[in-house]
Amino acid sequence: MPDFGPKYGQDIKIINEKVKHSSLFVQQLNAELSKVIVGQRYVIDRLIIALLANGHILIEGVPGLAKTLAVKTLSKCIQTKFQRIQFTPDLLPADLTGTLIYDTINSRFTTKKGPIFANLILADEINRAPAKVQSALLEAMQERQVTIGTDTFPLEEPFLVLATQNPIEQEGTYPLPEAQVDRFMLKIKIGYPDKKEEKLIMERMAGHEPVEVNPVTSPQDIMEARAVVSEIYMDEKVKDYIVDLVCATRNPEEYKLDIKAFIAYGASPRASIYLNIASKAHAFICGRGYVTPEDIKAVGMDVLRHRVIITYEAEAEEMTSEDVVKKVFDEIEVP
Repeated sequence: MPDFGPKYGQDIKIINEKVKHSSLFVQQLNAELSKVIVGQRYVIDRLIIALLANGHILIEGVPGLAKTLAVKTLSKCIQTKFQRIQFTPDLLPADLTGTLIYDTINSRFTTKKGPIFANLILADEINRAPAKVQSALLEAMQERQVTIGTDTFPLEEPFLVLATQNPIEQEGTYPLPEAQVDRFMLKIKIGYPDKKEEKLIMERMAGHEPVEVNPVTSPQDIMEARAVVSEIYMDEKVKDYIVDLVCATRNPEEYKLDIKAFIAYGASPRASIYLNIASKAHAFICGRGYVTPEDIKAVGMDVLRHRVIITYEAEAEEMTSEDVVKKVFDEIEVP
C-alpha cells in the first residue's frame, strides 16, 4: 500500500478492512457468473462495477455474444426483481411504464405498473424503439421515478438499466441521441471469444443439462457495498488527474494535444463524476480502500468513449472517439 502519511494512513487501513469484509460477495458473484459465461471477464467486471457504482450500462456487440445471457445470469445471482424488455419499433411508452385502467366496478381509474418497476432492467436492442419510448426510459434512468397520469412513483433501489444494442442491421433503428447515451455510466463493447473459449462455449451450451446458478447476494448487500464504495479514499492528485483527462477532451490545445480538429464536443461533467465513482468501484472489486491512476485507466475508455463526439474530419481520417480518448490517456501526465 502506498504511504499516505499519518494523516490518512489510519483511515485508509479502516476503509481497507471494510472493503475486505464487504467485497466477499464479489468473488462469489464472479464464480457463479463464470459457471454460465465463458471468458468475458471484462464484461463481468463492468456489470459488477455498474451495480456497485449505481450507474447504467450500455452493451454493444454483434448477435450471439451472450449480452442478454450475461445480464439474465447476473439477475439470478442477486435475489432481486428482473425484467427483460424487448425493444421494437411498435413499442409504446405505456408498454414500458404502465398506464391507467378504468375500473368499471368502482368507477375509477387504477394504475397498472409496467415492467420498468423492477430492480434490474434488461433493455434489449434499445435502439429499435422510437424516441417517445426512449424518453420514457430516460426519466426512469435519471430521476429514478416514473410518472403515470398525474402520479409519480419512485423506483425501488437498486435500480439498474442494462441496455444492449446491435452495431449491425441499422435499418429500422432509432439511434440513441447524445443526451440519452450520456445517461449511461459505461458503454462497453464485446468482441468475439478466442478459439479455446469458443470450444468451451460450444461444449457447455450444446449439453442437455442447463447450467444453474445460485443467488449469492441480496439488494441489501449491494446497498451496503455502495456505502463502502463511497468511502473509498481518493487523493487530491488523482482527482486532478480525472479533471485533466475530461478537460483535455474539451480544450486539447491547453494540454498540447494536437486533436482539436477531431473533437466536435468534449465529455460532459458527468464524465468526471462517473470516472470518480466507477474508479472507486474498480478499486473495491480489487479489494483496495484507495483509488490509483490504474483504476481510472481501467474504466476510462468505458466512461469516455460515448461522451466524446468526433468531427467529420475525424471520420474522414478514419479516427474514432476511442482513438481520441486513447490519445488523451497517452499524453496526460499520470500523478
